[in-house]
Amino acid sequence: MNIFRSLSCCYPALSTGRRRIIVACLVATGSKWRRRAAAVAVVAVLASAAPAAALQRDGPVFRPPVEAPVADPFRPPEDRYGPGNRGIEYDTVPGQVVRAAAAGTVSFAGAVAGSLYVTVDHGGGVVSSYSFLMRMSVRTGARVDKGRVIGVAGDRLHFGVRVDGSYVDPAGFIGVRRTRVRLVPVGP
Repeated sequence: MNIFRSLSCCYPALSTGRRRIIVACLVATGSKWRRRAAAVAVVAVLASAAPAAALQRDGPVFRPPVEAPVADPFRPPEDRYGPGNRGIEYDTVPGQVVRAAAAGTVSFAGAVAGSLYVTVDHGGGVVSSYSFLMRMSVRTGARVDKGRVIGVAGDRLHFGVRVDGSYVDPAGFIGVRRTRVRLVPVGP
């Protein structure tokens, strides 16, 4: 019986204690026994994710690539090819320095559809990307330290993070906490 086929609504949780990504699955479907087995699996995964609290205690794992206001936050698409924002869009000043969010190896530095991109592999399946650069300061294969200048931004910078090939919200990696505001109607 493959209980993982019955799991849905998965999201990545960062585990700083082991510097690896843990996937916590929230909803189980199928038979009663499948749901129970899935619940046990989820509890085991969440228990091993306890080091994620270290992110709040010890600070962020990544640094923001630029000091600029966020123009468009991460908006996950409903499906793989659907609309959304697969990273954070920064409203940068042309010529602003872009720095590596964390140490790693440049896996790609070049042009895609007329725009300059740098991708850094941080190991453990974690990759960050810096898009719409005006100029690049690194080459493919270069080792970069956290904070090293990797390029110069144009009028915007797109910063994305992928874990095992799937885009995740970079805000959790750079220590940004998101809160949802819920408006409550007020009577007359």
